[in-house]
Amino acid sequence: MKHEWSSKSTFILAAVGSAVGLGNIWKFPYITGEYGGGVFILAYLVCIALIGLPIMLAEIALGRRGKQSPVNTMTQLSLEAGGHPAWRILGWSGMLAGCLILSYYSVIAGEVLAYSFRASSGIFNHQTADGIKSILNSLVSEPEKLLAWHTIFMSITVLAVAKGVRGGIEKTVSFLMPALFIILVFLVFYAMNSGGFQQALDFMFTPDADKFFYARSELGQYLMDANGEKIFTWKPMMVALGHAFFTLSLGMGAIMMYGSYLNRHVSIGQMTLIIVSLDTVVALLAGLAIFPLVFVNDLNPAIGPGLIFETLPLAFGSMAGGTFIGTLFFTLLFFAALSSAISLIEPTIAWLIESKGMRRIKASVWTGVVIWFIGLATIFSMTGTTLGDIFESLFGDMELKAGIFNYTLFQIIDFLTASIMLPIGGLLISIFAGWVMEQDSTEREFSFHNRYIYPVWHVMVRYVSPLLVAMVFLNITGLF
Repeated sequence: MKHEWSSKSTFILAAVGSAVGLGNIWKFPYITGEYGGGVFILAYLVCIALIGLPIMLAEIALGRRGKQSPVNTMTQLSLEAGGHPAWRILGWSGMLAGCLILSYYSVIAGEVLAYSFRASSGIFNHQTADGIKSILNSLVSEPEKLLAWHTIFMSITVLAVAKGVRGGIEKTVSFLMPALFIILVFLVFYAMNSGGFQQALDFMFTPDADKFFYARSELGQYLMDANGEKIFTWKPMMVALGHAFFTLSLGMGAIMMYGSYLNRHVSIGQMTLIIVSLDTVVALLAGLAIFPLVFVNDLNPAIGPGLIFETLPLAFGSMAGGTFIGTLFFTLLFFAALSSAISLIEPTIAWLIESKGMRRIKASVWTGVVIWFIGLATIFSMTGTTLGDIFESLFGDMELKAGIFNYTLFQIIDFLTASIMLPIGGLLISIFAGWVMEQDSTEREFSFHNRYIYPVWHVMVRYVSPLLVAMVFLNITGLF
């Protein structure tokens, strides 16, 4: 691969941009609210250390050693290690997962962009809960609007990557990431003076083990067994494990691709520690910006995914300066989504350039068009049409309502990628780096100067991380 990052700082910004996305600012706060606040965050931080760091180290190292797209990197490294050529499937799986994720990510990011304009117009001011919900319904119930915003977002993404590593990706993330941090810090400072900041601190950093280990209803009440005892559950721990893995963009080829542009004289260990730390800081800052607004407006922190699109606009509409703060918040979400989208599309573009001889602009446009087309499935899903409804419309009255036929195309794609492809990808990365590659090769690639660090990483990537990722996969699929 001819291209390399111009500096260590640009690699850090790009990798953090890949990791920092809607998952940090949208998903992390609401799952923290659902699973007990402080104790969930503690479990999440432990899982970041046990899963995130070792596997990200491995993925960056594989990318830098191969210096190609994920498919060609895995092909080359498996031959180098004397492994089976089938390891290239890991590269294919990552690229496919990235494209599928971006197909619906783009639709959601389009909604975020639409909300940024809506917030700036003052539409949320003095709205009731029903009024806020009707604003959301007016957007998702009209496919033409969603299609337009989806098209705008994909066009911006394609434009950014078409200009290349230094001309497009570097310049874009060099602007987006500092802007994202500035806006997020500003929102945290605003939240500090909102009146709910101390309550948010207590919620986020005071562990409550009962809320974490015992099952509760949607209303927050503990569920009891036949003997009147609270029901123990591992689900919050599994959610913490899963989110720690997914928030770092592992298993989808993005980090491996960015690693391929990294200079061989740069310390992978140092870079990974910085990236993981910044990604975690962003998630915590997002909580500190959101929860004070939730508490000061007497809203429910455990409301779920609707926290961003239904609850927060209600808060913005009732606060002083809410139009400005709301616009900043959704602009922040848009920046986060765009930085992640760039990393999701880059591996496929690189493969088309290497293996098909395409020019970057042509490869970017073709990839963008295919992903845009797949995104139509998500737009179609917003109307609530299930797979069973589609089959019935095509083949007559078949009454397909059970199992997979009861889900929308978006739900199927989301489950396939987040619950199947990414965990398997992360598991295989750790197995390949820990068991297939020769120890001398990985030790030279990492260039560890402290003789105690490498053995710890090697044990983690061979035993601890694969076991925990396997637990996440088995839990999500209902087998554990």
